[in-house]
Amino acid sequence: MFKRYKGGSFKVFSEEEVKEVHEATVYLLEKVGVKIHNKRAREIYADNGADVDHDKQIVKVPRSMLEDAIDSTPSKIVLCGREEKNDLVLEGKNVHLGTGGTVLNTLDLENGKKRLTECRDVAGYARMTDALDNIAFFVINCYPDDVPTEDVDINRFYHGLNNTSKHVMGGIYTMDGLKSVIKMGEDIAGSKEKLLERPFISFITLMMSPLLMEVTYTDFLIEVSKYGLPVTCPSEPLAGANSPVTLAGTITLNNAESLGGLVLSQLVNRGNPTIYGSTSSIMDMRTGTYMAGNVESALINAGCAQMSHYYKIPMYGTGGMSDSKVVDAQAGYESANTAMVVALSGCNYIHDAFGLLEFCTTLSYEKMVVDNDSVGMALRAVKGVEVSKETIAAEVIEEVGPGGHFLDHPHTVEHVRSEFYFPTHSDRQQRSVWEEEGSKDSFTRAHEEAKRILSEHKPLGFSEDMEKLLLDKYKGIKKV
Repeated sequence: MFKRYKGGSFKVFSEEEVKEVHEATVYLLEKVGVKIHNKRAREIYADNGADVDHDKQIVKVPRSMLEDAIDSTPSKIVLCGREEKNDLVLEGKNVHLGTGGTVLNTLDLENGKKRLTECRDVAGYARMTDALDNIAFFVINCYPDDVPTEDVDINRFYHGLNNTSKHVMGGIYTMDGLKSVIKMGEDIAGSKEKLLERPFISFITLMMSPLLMEVTYTDFLIEVSKYGLPVTCPSEPLAGANSPVTLAGTITLNNAESLGGLVLSQLVNRGNPTIYGSTSSIMDMRTGTYMAGNVESALINAGCAQMSHYYKIPMYGTGGMSDSKVVDAQAGYESANTAMVVALSGCNYIHDAFGLLEFCTTLSYEKMVVDNDSVGMALRAVKGVEVSKETIAAEVIEEVGPGGHFLDHPHTVEHVRSEFYFPTHSDRQQRSVWEEEGSKDSFTRAHEEAKRILSEHKPLGFSEDMEKLLLDKYKGIKKV
C-alpha cells in the first residue's frame, strides 16, 4: 500500500454550515433539477422514480433517491497499482496527491520552448510519476497531438501503463476508445474478473455548470458504471462565471452537480465505486480567464472535501497548480499553498499537484521535480505532531539534563526519520559547498534530475509477450 496520511485538520465549515450546504443541495436537485441532454440518462432517472420533463430535459432528483445513492456508494475505494505497493485506499480523510490536467502543451526539456504534447510526453510524464516518491498516482496529464482523435485514448492509457506501475486514471474522448482501453485493461490483468478485483485503471467523466449533463460524458459515465470500474464525476464551476461569485455558493453548486452524477452511477450499478469530485476554481474578473493558482480554488476544494466527509464518500479534488508561465517563485508559492490547503482538508485524491503551469495549459518536467519536494512538505504538515509519552520525551530530557545535547542519543536515532521530512531536491548546504558544486539554482537542479530520470529510470513496463500482444491487437498505438 502507498503510504497513508490523514488530513482533516483544516475545515472551511462548521458542522451546522455543512448541513446548510447539504439542505441547499437537496433543494436544488429536488426543486430546480438538472438539465440532462442525454435521453438514455433521463430514462434511467425516470425508471427509478425521478420527476423527468423530457421536453425541457429537466430531471428533478427526490431526496430519497439522493440519500439512497449516497448510502449505496462505497465509503472505501481501493485504486490499485500494477504493483501492490502502489495501491491507494480512498477512505475517510486519507490524503494522496498526484498528476492531472490533460494539457496540450509542454515546456520542452531540451530547449525550454513551449510545444504541443505528444505520445512521448505521455510516456515521459508517466515515467517521472513512477520515479518521484511523493506522487501517488498518474492522472494522464497531457493530450498527444501526434495521433488521430480515434487513437488518443488507447495511446494515453498504453503509454501511461507502460511507464508507471502506479494507478492510472484518465479522461476519455470516444466511446470506442473507452471500450478499447477497458479491453486492454482486461488483457493486461488477465480477465475482466481480475481487472475488477484489482482495478489499476479508472476514468474521469465531467458534469457541466450550472446544473447540466451533456450527451457524451454522460454516456461515458453510464458505460463505466455498467462495467463496474471506478469512476469520478467532478464538476468545474468557476466562481463569478458559471457559478455564484461567493465561495459558499460555488461549493453548493459543485456539490449538487457531482452528486447528480453520482446518483446516475448508482442507478446504473448500485454499489459502483464512484468518487465525488471537484475541479472548481474562479474566473479572474479583470480578464475573464480561468485561474488555477488562486487560494480561493483551494478553499472551494477544501469545502467540497468537508462535504464528501459528511457523505462518507471518497473525493477527487484539485490543488497544486500555478498560473506562472515558467518554473519560478510564483510557480512555487502558488502550487505549495494550494496543495497544502487541500491536503490539510483531508481530500482523498488530489490531482493536478505536479508539473502544471499557465492556467493548467502547460506542463513542465522540471516543475514535477520541484513539486515532489513541495508535496512532501505538505504531507508532513498533514501528518501533524504525534503526541505520546515516547514523543513528549520527558524522561529523555531528564536523562540528558541541563546543558546536554541530544545529537547522539538513541531517541534521536530512533525518531529522526519519522519526525523530519528530508527533501530530495532542495538545497540545504552551506553557501561555500553550494558554490563549489556550481552555484546551481532550483531550476537547474530540477532540469538535471528530470533528464536523469527519463534516461535512467526503469519502470515495470510490459513483458515482451504482452507488449507484442497489445501492439498487434491495438493497431493505433504509436511506439515512442
